[in-house]
Amino acid sequence: MAYRWKNDLTRADATPEAVFLNRRRVLAGLGIGAAGLGIAGLPGRAQAQDALEPNSWEDITSYNNFYEFGTRKDDPKRNAHMLTTEPWSVTIDGMVDKPGDYAFADIMSQMSVEERIYRLRCVEAWSMVVPWNGFELADLLDLAGVKPEARYVAFETAYRPEEMPGVRFPVLDWPYVEGLRLDEARHPLTIMATGIYGRDIPNQNGAPLRLVVPWKYGFKSIKSVVRITLTDEQPPTSWNKSQPSEYGFYSNVNPNVDHPRWSQATERVIGSGGGGLLGRLQVERQPTLMFNGYEDEVASLYEGMDLRENF
Repeated sequence: MAYRWKNDLTRADATPEAVFLNRRRVLAGLGIGAAGLGIAGLPGRAQAQDALEPNSWEDITSYNNFYEFGTRKDDPKRNAHMLTTEPWSVTIDGMVDKPGDYAFADIMSQMSVEERIYRLRCVEAWSMVVPWNGFELADLLDLAGVKPEARYVAFETAYRPEEMPGVRFPVLDWPYVEGLRLDEARHPLTIMATGIYGRDIPNQNGAPLRLVVPWKYGFKSIKSVVRITLTDEQPPTSWNKSQPSEYGFYSNVNPNVDHPRWSQATERVIGSGGGGLLGRLQVERQPTLMFNGYEDEVASLYEGMDLRENF
């Protein structure tokens, strides 16, 4: 049964009709009818807000961070076409029963793909709403078999200097790496995304397979994953290695813990100012929600923890 949580979005919030029809065909091919799409939405909020709509395809695919292709927001769209995504495989190793290289096609043949409309909150204090298609990470971990002693999951992005012009510059220690505690990784909200709006995920958004953890800042949702390692030690993460005073391991969205260089109390809503670059600059600000609005679902994971110390 698909995971369900409180939400304030309905199918009527989706946009536009052409994209809706495309998504409906994809879902129909998966045997998922409209009645089964109640899983698509956002969790309940502390107070009622105006209904949110997913951002446009243009917003989602042309305004994002993927430093392997450049540091400007439009660099990934301009340069990511160089990334070869077929064939693709993911190495799953470490504390698993069945380590090995898993072909992307073989993974997809064994996963149940569904639509999840999630808020995306960047650490830079901007936000979007994205209609992802993907499967729960827990199902992929079960495919490999997690050993009892495993406590963390480490992830690694593809590193291909011949295809990724951004890695020529020491912005970070390449390849990009990330990590989650095992209970975070196995939470039903944590997915491996393979599509947006029912289409294959574009290269600039992390094709063909990226992590999505909606209650954490966007940089935790590592793109173009080529390795997943189960371990009993907290794995290193790229931004924490680069600037440990600014980026913690957990990186949960928290309006009460500011970044050292800016406030996290509010966020710029990308797309609220209309189309084009000017519209993206003239955006509305709204209060940042604890755990990005997913507090009811995930707060128990951090019970008893000091979230200022464990930021």
